[in-house]
Amino acid sequence: MAQRLPVLYNKKPCYDIVFQQSFDGLWEELAELGAADKRLCIVTDSTVDGLYAAQILKFLEGKCRKAVKYVFPAGEEHKNLDTVRDVYRFLIEEGFDRKDMLLALGGGSVIDTAKAIGFGALYKGDFWDFFTGAAKIEKTLPVGVVLTISAAGSEGSDSCVITQERGNLKWGCPKTDVIRPKFAVLNPRFTCSLPAYQTASGAVDMMAHIMERYFTNTPDVGLTDRLCEALLKTVLDAAPKAIADPNDYAARADLMWAGMLAHNNSCGVGREQDWASHQIEHELSAFYDCAHGAGLAVILPAWMEYVLPHDPVRLAQFAVRVFGCEMNFADPEATARQGIEKLCLFFHSLGMPITFDELGAKAKDIPDMVAHRAEKPGGFPFGGFVKIQPADMEAILRLAAGEAQ
Repeated sequence: MAQRLPVLYNKKPCYDIVFQQSFDGLWEELAELGAADKRLCIVTDSTVDGLYAAQILKFLEGKCRKAVKYVFPAGEEHKNLDTVRDVYRFLIEEGFDRKDMLLALGGGSVIDTAKAIGFGALYKGDFWDFFTGAAKIEKTLPVGVVLTISAAGSEGSDSCVITQERGNLKWGCPKTDVIRPKFAVLNPRFTCSLPAYQTASGAVDMMAHIMERYFTNTPDVGLTDRLCEALLKTVLDAAPKAIADPNDYAARADLMWAGMLAHNNSCGVGREQDWASHQIEHELSAFYDCAHGAGLAVILPAWMEYVLPHDPVRLAQFAVRVFGCEMNFADPEATARQGIEKLCLFFHSLGMPITFDELGAKAKDIPDMVAHRAEKPGGFPFGGFVKIQPADMEAILRLAAGEAQ
């Protein structure tokens, strides 16, 4: 029986869903979106993140006569600023213009790279201007996605993170709908050949995207609270199944949908968001080159422990509704701590680290990480739920390192 192939079109502010059944169906969709008539640059990774993706690449090369491809060499950090510059210069030499399009074949890193290439190729100044705030993104080559990793949600998001090796900076550009992909093809089968560690890291990443929206000071957000909780419970159910049986189509499908919905901002409408854990984790992965999800598994519980006194009832609500803890109305902090403990146990059950030692990070580097963050324009304070100053960031990192506060 042929599997359904979901295609999401970005028709702001909503999404329409169409089902196709094969690679031919994939090409029909791409052709409808103009790929048959446009020059197409397929951006992908040399590992092509899974067996199915390699087959897709071969198929697309055979179908699209006007296609060029840029495959990042093994071991190359394709989210590196200099590499992104190399690619968009290559496209300029190839004569690409606004009539052409990019197709990202891969996961979040490949998609973010394609986004960066798209707006970099049409800019005459220094590409890093977009990340320092010196320039505003106003135009881009259109980007489409064929997703091979359920994790970052970049296939539906308005954000993009790039690393500059000089200074070891891992920064995001200001969020804008201009860079949101025009479409994303989601087929759970394309993720079945992923290693368990990548599947687990992706699950943590999507949970973090939801939690960054869930912990808010905005009152009366019951509907989006429930949306967040439903997605979190879906990941709790699906991730262990996908790791136990990589060919579990239903589990892979749930993760793929959850990853996209976690970061297209459906759950963040009308509520103040936090994003402190992401900002702190960016320093961890900049220093140690760890997987983003693994770093988040270390930072999230420490951040929750640190901010708990700010609003113990909201953290207790998370514990009750997501992890099934029993509410202690006399001591909501106790309930909240049970939720944090269960979150840590879940991360561990997926094979994720939850401490500096397990990640390979060093407590001696904490002051340098805080100082490094301070170098970023507008580096402090950050966070929406609790404003994080340098002393707060250091305290959170020390909790993650296992040092008592």
